[in-house]
Amino acid sequence: MVSEPAGWHDLRLHVNPLIRIIPAFMVRFFAKPYVAGDSLQRAMEVVGKLRKDRGLLSTLDLLAEDIQRPEQVQRNLDAYLQMVDAAAAMPAEDRPTVSLKPSSYTTSPLHAGGDAAGSREAMMQIAKKASELGVDVSVDMEGHHWTDFTIETLHEMHVAGLRNAGCVLQTRLHRTEKDIDELPEGMRVRLVIGIYQESSDIAQTDKPAMKDRMLEFAERLLARGHYVEFATHDIAYVRRFLEEVVPRVGVGRDRYEVQMLYGVPRDRFLADLRRQGIKARLYVPFALSWDLAIEYLRRRLDEYPAMMWLVTKNMFWRS
Repeated sequence: MVSEPAGWHDLRLHVNPLIRIIPAFMVRFFAKPYVAGDSLQRAMEVVGKLRKDRGLLSTLDLLAEDIQRPEQVQRNLDAYLQMVDAAAAMPAEDRPTVSLKPSSYTTSPLHAGGDAAGSREAMMQIAKKASELGVDVSVDMEGHHWTDFTIETLHEMHVAGLRNAGCVLQTRLHRTEKDIDELPEGMRVRLVIGIYQESSDIAQTDKPAMKDRMLEFAERLLARGHYVEFATHDIAYVRRFLEEVVPRVGVGRDRYEVQMLYGVPRDRFLADLRRQGIKARLYVPFALSWDLAIEYLRRRLDEYPAMMWLVTKNMFWRS
């Protein structure tokens, strides 16, 4: 029997009972517009269609965090190596990037009191293969327990010559202002407000303030030579980034892009960006089965109950 890290049992019991009783078919119904299927093949079909029909790039993400058994670690590692192969098979100008979540490769997660054993080694293996095949990877930023580990891993990747590795920074965390100073030179950075709920002593709790930080931090990153992936669905802030921040720093369109989530209805705005020659990319999550996707989405609803309201609002927007 595989032992579980300290705190893991309590973590799983934390799931809101109301979230648990939502029938699986309802979770799938709400989630389907935002999940690119139950296999890598289906996800790649979505990636190809987005590029061909709408001129949009993608970043692939496997819904596979908070795993419990060693065989799940191997399953996720194998899936990511296959994702790299699939991305590399596309023409360079069409290739998706690949997003890595550190908790996908360990049965000892930091947020449950573990030591993240195996996670760094797995991500290094993926990033190395991706570098050899000309595929960019981004190490996602999870809850605050993972921040130091994630930044240290990124430094190790760059020291090892893996310059294809980029990072994600959450503007809600107070520490992010200093973390910017620690980034390897010229790194690709996805800037988000972050979805993880954090206490006020370590994070900003006012959403407009988080978005204001996006503009401030984007300007600092561009001025320091980083490539900025400005990731938000708030059109007003995207416009401010493009019309205020970019001209102030004086960089070209090869130094930034705009990112949004697959399924969120911003089609007209994204089309307008493409007409202006501005690179736009969608974050495209998929699972290896709908059962795994539904479990992932239940956890997300438990962490962030307001997601159900956002999904419902987007459904009305789409209709």
